[in-house]
Amino acid sequence: MMNPESKLIAAVDIGTTKVVAVVGRKLPDGGIEVLGIEKTPSTGVKRGVISNISETVNAIRMAVSSLESRLDIHITDVYVGMTGYAMKSFSNRTYKFIEPNSEISSFDVDQLRNDSYRISLDPGEKVVHVIPQDYTVDNESGEKNPVGMSGHRLEGFFHVVIGRMPIIKDIEKCIHRAGLNLAGIVLESLASSHGVLTDEEMEAGVVMIDIGGGTTDFALFYDGIIRHTAVIPFGGNTVTNDIKEGCSVLHKQAESLKKQFGSAIGSMTREDMVVAIPGMPGWEAKEISFQNLAYIIQARMEEIIEYIAYHIEKSGYYDKLGAGIVITGGGALLKNIAHLVKLKTGLDVRIGQPDTYLSKVVLPDEDNATYSTAIGLLLSSSLYTTPKFVEQKLFDTSVDEDRAESPKQKRNARTKSVKSKISKEAGYITGDLFGNLKKSIAGIFDEKDVEM
Repeated sequence: MMNPESKLIAAVDIGTTKVVAVVGRKLPDGGIEVLGIEKTPSTGVKRGVISNISETVNAIRMAVSSLESRLDIHITDVYVGMTGYAMKSFSNRTYKFIEPNSEISSFDVDQLRNDSYRISLDPGEKVVHVIPQDYTVDNESGEKNPVGMSGHRLEGFFHVVIGRMPIIKDIEKCIHRAGLNLAGIVLESLASSHGVLTDEEMEAGVVMIDIGGGTTDFALFYDGIIRHTAVIPFGGNTVTNDIKEGCSVLHKQAESLKKQFGSAIGSMTREDMVVAIPGMPGWEAKEISFQNLAYIIQARMEEIIEYIAYHIEKSGYYDKLGAGIVITGGGALLKNIAHLVKLKTGLDVRIGQPDTYLSKVVLPDEDNATYSTAIGLLLSSSLYTTPKFVEQKLFDTSVDEDRAESPKQKRNARTKSVKSKISKEAGYITGDLFGNLKKSIAGIFDEKDVEM
């Protein structure tokens, strides 16, 4: 959230292998100037989902404290990315009739979008994003901004992203226990896209692939609009585990082999090249063939690419991807990965890095592609805002019992929690009966195409 005095905006990328904290300054033209980045190892996250609260809190504190010390600032509010196997997305259509002799207003458009937040969901799910795609006014389709037009029937087509409420609550809990406020949550594939893609690529048609440690994020844009998102449940850690099992080495040795000597294509690797891995005490060193290592990596990467190809085909935009595929994240650093993706998909491929925003920043290392999500969180935070009535349900920024420091604060927190529960239960009796009936009726007319 932007500080009115310093114009600063901060974000935290809670990844499977690392936690990254980043701070930028909002520029008058709407752009972002990145001021600093810090990262720390992450051990409390598996496949993009928080599995250990205390370890994740410690990692967030370390990254944020290092950034505060280096820049001599105090960070209070942060945007956070969200991914993982529990994320789902689909297309939703809503419509309304316009009064005769009236123009379509921004209120009409907002009403359609808000209706997509009220769709029927499975227990424990919450809508995280509702992103407008286009509108239809009577028989005129493909309208991006129908405000001011005249018509009888207005239809809106939206990309809806939903997540599991327990996972959202765990993110909120970690941020709060780290002494921060949660300003908002952004789907990581959307964030990474804005970190590495150009407006021209989004217009021409492009797929963004972020190969992280636990998952691979997928986002497809066409005509400047997000058309398809997905989370593939494999990432760099899966490749490392394959090397560990295939070469019978320790996990840390497998990770080093992947980074230093790995390749995504076995046939492009020399057969006579080997590396000696020190054995455990009392055991001889183990020789690993570069080519065998590459074939192990290639097998898993081809599986990930098959998922990518599946989602491209399912989106219906394969023939419209004028800009091809952009790969980013830690997996983009793998040798020959772009060549393999091009061979398997038939599309042009490039490696995406957020260099445009990092020219004046001293980074901990030169692997800029690993910071795409963090940078993208700053750039996209204002693009995927959540209406207030939904935001109150997703985030509770009041002091809770976990954050309270003094006994008095804890008592007040408990009292407030009890009062809140009583109010919610009373509100459910009087209001949700009709709300549930409305959802049931609206669900008859919803057209959903579940992506995952």
